[in-house]
Amino acid sequence: MKIVVLDSYCVRPGDLDWTGLYDLADVVEEYPRTPPEQLIDRLRDADFAVSNKCRIDDAVLDACPRLRWVGLTATGTDSLDLEACHRHGVAVANVPGYSTESVAQHGFALLLELANSIAGRAASLRDGYWQTGVPDSYGIHPHFELAGRTFGVVGYGAIGRAAARIAKGFGMWVLAYTRHVKPEYAADGVEFVPFEQLLEDSDVVSLHCPATAETRGIINEAALAAMKPGAILLNTARGALVDEAAVCAALKSGHLGYYASDVAAHEPVRPKDELLHCPNVLLTPHVAWATQEALARLSAEVCANLEAFLQGERRNLV
Repeated sequence: MKIVVLDSYCVRPGDLDWTGLYDLADVVEEYPRTPPEQLIDRLRDADFAVSNKCRIDDAVLDACPRLRWVGLTATGTDSLDLEACHRHGVAVANVPGYSTESVAQHGFALLLELANSIAGRAASLRDGYWQTGVPDSYGIHPHFELAGRTFGVVGYGAIGRAAARIAKGFGMWVLAYTRHVKPEYAADGVEFVPFEQLLEDSDVVSLHCPATAETRGIINEAALAAMKPGAILLNTARGALVDEAAVCAALKSGHLGYYASDVAAHEPVRPKDELLHCPNVLLTPHVAWATQEALARLSAEVCANLEAFLQGERRNLV
């Protein structure tokens, strides 16, 4: 029995602990990354695969008939062709909820950096400046308080709900847009409103929905125009939710105050990508999920998913 870990890359080598996989298989092959042209060769005689970003589709599955199970090191399933896996009888298991608190925390790390210019202040101090007279090149702007402002959550799943709790802790009023308002949400102290009203009333709009046919490009030119002048847009969900050209135009015009994101339409971001050259943009390289605690949960859950599958259980199958 052979397991192939196709892309175990993370913040640092070894952050994901695959000890459990070695207990389950005769052979385990682990690769930091797998280029598309090497995917079939690496999977050809594999019974099970662990993957994050590798595109497993009909062509791959036709060439790898032994493959029985794919364990995603992610919650979302858009990285592979799920229907192709179903057609080939290949089970797919994800890891829901492992990074909920980590991603919500990262969103507020981005927001607090915008509110307080911590990195710029610290750099200016190291260079000999104190309080005032700091050159514009440090990127320091007037600080602002979060308390009393309105925080709009687009997508009220586990991460959106966690972000709402943090916002309330800062004294913000929270609006939320979701297709389904569940009875248990009543105790959250959140006001559920239509999408258009959320855009109009929020000082901060934070994206927490999956990238689906309905949500791709949900933040477009019209949505940006509906937002408050000077508002902040946060994205710790998926780059596909945002029309980046429209965001850049709104930033350059001054209508959108700031865009802070951990994700991008094209990953990794390329030097030519317009967002890198727009004003008032704060980007991080899709690492919101990668706290030590989340990584420990992630690797343990992937191993538990495979162990359950081998015992005939349907654990986290999608």
